[in-house]
Amino acid sequence: MKCFSLNELARSYGLVESPDGRVSTQMLRKRLAVAIDEPAVIHGHLFPHAFDKHYVERVVVLRCDPTVLKGRLRARGYPSRQVVDNLEAELIGLVSSEAFEAFGPTATFEVDTTHSTPVEAASSALKVIEGDAEPAPRIDWMANYDSGRKLRSLLSVAG
Repeated sequence: MKCFSLNELARSYGLVESPDGRVSTQMLRKRLAVAIDEPAVIHGHLFPHAFDKHYVERVVVLRCDPTVLKGRLRARGYPSRQVVDNLEAELIGLVSSEAFEAFGPTATFEVDTTHSTPVEAASSALKVIEGDAEPAPRIDWMANYDSGRKLRSLLSVAG
């Protein structure tokens, strides 16, 4: 099965609109409707905006506790603003919520990668793709960050 990155496809189609990397999802949707003509694994945070429900069999949203995610992103050298943007999105489950809304609860699966190696996370995702996983309860990180102090600490670029 082929595997595609939505960000790479958007760049190859010339659909990145600005220096900050925004993508014309409407144009990406149109291009993908004709470009992907066989079953494939497609990854990227733009997925809920790039495909209609009838094209999708299963969606896997990889999730990570925001405190752990913060360490991972900083270790990769992400700029502070990008770290905070990603933490805020993960904290509120932005991509997950968009996927559940776009594809429904029977097609959308969340995989908690907080304590997983990349190989373990890929194995969990593969189980979903192959139809060997049951939907789990939705992940809600907000319960872990129930005070202003915890949120400020999480979203502090210094911490």
